[in-house]
Amino acid sequence: MQMEMKPGDKIGIVCCSNGWEKRKETKIRRLESLLLGMRLVPVFSPCIFERGSVESGSAQERAQALTDFYRDHAIKGIFDISGGDIANGILPYLDFGAIADTDKKFWGYSDLTTVLNAIYTKTGKSSVLYQICNLIYDHAEEQQENFRNTVLGNNETLFQFPFTFLQGNAMEGIVVGGNIRCFLKLAGTPYFPTLADRILLLESLGGTVPQMLTYFSQLRQLGAFEQVRGIVLGTFSQMEQEKCQPDVWTLLKGFISPELPVARTALVGHGTDSRAALIGEYKKFAA
Repeated sequence: MQMEMKPGDKIGIVCCSNGWEKRKETKIRRLESLLLGMRLVPVFSPCIFERGSVESGSAQERAQALTDFYRDHAIKGIFDISGGDIANGILPYLDFGAIADTDKKFWGYSDLTTVLNAIYTKTGKSSVLYQICNLIYDHAEEQQENFRNTVLGNNETLFQFPFTFLQGNAMEGIVVGGNIRCFLKLAGTPYFPTLADRILLLESLGGTVPQMLTYFSQLRQLGAFEQVRGIVLGTFSQMEQEKCQPDVWTLLKGFISPELPVARTALVGHGTDSRAALIGEYKKFAA
């Protein structure tokens, strides 16, 4: 999917979740330098660094910074460089009308799952589950090549991730979800997407067996597993690192029908090698 950016374009850099510690500013400057080398011009929100606590600004200020980038016609894409816990606080203050009036994409991962799904629910627009800081992390060379070719080129490498089916062999529908913990923050709010006929993408950074049982129980109580057309499991970092047993797939099988298609990918989640996934767009999966 071509992102319709070109050399010289400006992109907004925001921090809607936990603010960055000032001592880590050198990483942000590395990212800035890299983007300038790609001939993209990063414009930073005034809400980037912590201001005495976890917040880089009040929820209203962070929402305003994001909305301002949507209203600025010179900004061609918006990339969030944060993660953590507090992104959902901005949702009541976002101007979803301004977001609906533009085709520019919002990119973020982890706690930004709340914003990605809220944008789709309120506007019907898709957003991108991806952390732009991957461009400077462990798999930087590959990430930069894929990002450059997809965002400034006309191929879809960044959005292509391998998957295997754990049960079933095909599914299609609009993709919702992301980080399982953060996605469930939206339950019971006006920002939670409909799950009927959707593909539910789930991944996680932290959490072991007790947390996954909690999350799957809540999804079942929401009726998710009866409504969705299928599930895509991304990486579950702590579960995998600690080789937890039962594993995520074994746990999930206790909550779903054997007829529900389920696929797995190792390239969507918190890994620095992760590819991008579009939240709020139709996608076909077939073995």
